[in-house]
Amino acid sequence: MKTDVIIIGGGASGLMCAKAAGRRGRSVLVLDHADRVCKKVLASGGGRCNCTNLTVSHQNYTSANPHFCKSALAAYSPADFLRLLDEHSIRWQEEDEGRIFCADGSSKIVNMLLEECRAARVKISVNSEIIKIKKKENFVVVTKRGTMECSSIVIACGGLSYKDLGASAYGFNLAEDFGHRITELRPALVPFIWSKSDLASYSRLSGVTIKCALKHAKRVFKSSLLFTHKGISGPAAFQSSIYWKDGDALTVNLLPDTDALELLMQNRHRKVMLQNLLSSYLPASFCEAWTEANGFSRQLNACSEKELRRIADALKNWTIVPHGTEGYRKAEVTLGGVNTDDISSKTMESKIVKDLYFCGEVMDVTGMLGGYNLHWAWASGHAAGEHV
Repeated sequence: MKTDVIIIGGGASGLMCAKAAGRRGRSVLVLDHADRVCKKVLASGGGRCNCTNLTVSHQNYTSANPHFCKSALAAYSPADFLRLLDEHSIRWQEEDEGRIFCADGSSKIVNMLLEECRAARVKISVNSEIIKIKKKENFVVVTKRGTMECSSIVIACGGLSYKDLGASAYGFNLAEDFGHRITELRPALVPFIWSKSDLASYSRLSGVTIKCALKHAKRVFKSSLLFTHKGISGPAAFQSSIYWKDGDALTVNLLPDTDALELLMQNRHRKVMLQNLLSSYLPASFCEAWTEANGFSRQLNACSEKELRRIADALKNWTIVPHGTEGYRKAEVTLGGVNTDDISSKTMESKIVKDLYFCGEVMDVTGMLGGYNLHWAWASGHAAGEHV
């Protein structure tokens, strides 16, 4: 079997690439080893699909080359994706910080992509395990279903996140086989695990959420933390996990909108327990656990000014040193990937192997929480599809 383009991976970027290439008149075949396409899209946003963000810019992404994503993002904007949703009469809604969700669930997005691919005469083959790929005059792809030949290949296999949905290292291994370098890989947008001592103090808080400002790596993430039976999750933790490395400390400001010392000094003559005062600002169960763990379970009128200053500092700079993260099984994205120095930022074509292209999470481009990673899938898939 011969075709113009074979795309390895039927995720968000792969199908976006397929429909763009197909509309240009290219014959396209998408191969996916899973039993259905876009499993990660279906799971995204808790099934609501945080599909893009109105504030998309290169500053929302991290990469060894921070300028790499600029061209693709400029060529395919959030407005372009929203226009596609409107063309398919898919209702969408904007939430805080520019996040766009599908009003009727993520399956609508997947169905839209499949409709676009059908209109572009794209062929999709699931349960297609690849045995090997060779480059001769053309590419030869050997699968358990037979051997295929194509003039161009797109690696759109994704990363290691969502292992339960079939994620694997295949895309990275394939890129290395073609001479590409892989940057350091780490799970990101992932929950943290408590240290042994913090586990004993805070494991009982599973399900509790607090508003805070989490400081790490010279960045501040003002959002919420969710306590789990293993550690901390939620937007603030997820964002900081992109920059966190083993042994790093996280600093949490528990009262980001309040002058902690002023609050304590105003109440220093009261016979009120510290945890009861703080419960006006934070969940009572957390206040009890936190004051107990830090030795602050006392009445304010029994505290000296020096002690109040120490408590105020602790409230503004609660230090957590995680034991680690929950790894790729719970990670939303993979940090790192195929080194972008060897890829054209405009076309997504390899600078090492002619007619080899990349798109999506397999490359060293990682977005912040909030729809940025799916938008990178759309933008990079569109860029590759317009040139493959």
